[in-house]
Amino acid sequence: QMQLVESGGGLVQAGGSLTLSCAASKSIVSGYFMSWYRQAPGKQRELVAGISSQGSTNYGDSVKGRFTISQDNAKNTVYLYMSSLKPEDTAVYLCKASIMSYTYWGQGTQVTVSS
Repeated sequence: QMQLVESGGGLVQAGGSLTLSCAASKSIVSGYFMSWYRQAPGKQRELVAGISSQGSTNYGDSVKGRFTISQDNAKNTVYLYMSSLKPEDTAVYLCKASIMSYTYWGQGTQVTVSS
């Protein structure tokens, strides 16, 4: 069983930056695909960014060029650096770990961007 704990959310002004962390309870080196999703009120959950255990990354179109996903395998932690934040980035950000047919989600951390 993998447990994920997100942190780093908060209130930030438009144009600002924030870094989210996702701490995993087990090693993420052994084939896990780690990703960040977000869900705003009344909207579907959407992929923000993902990173493979080999370091390959992918991003949602709305965040390309502004967000960066990275991981520290020694700390079993995945980060999401968010810059040039916009009010439409306001959402609960959730961390997801996937391996084979297993999927694990964290509880999420709230990010609010004021205009």
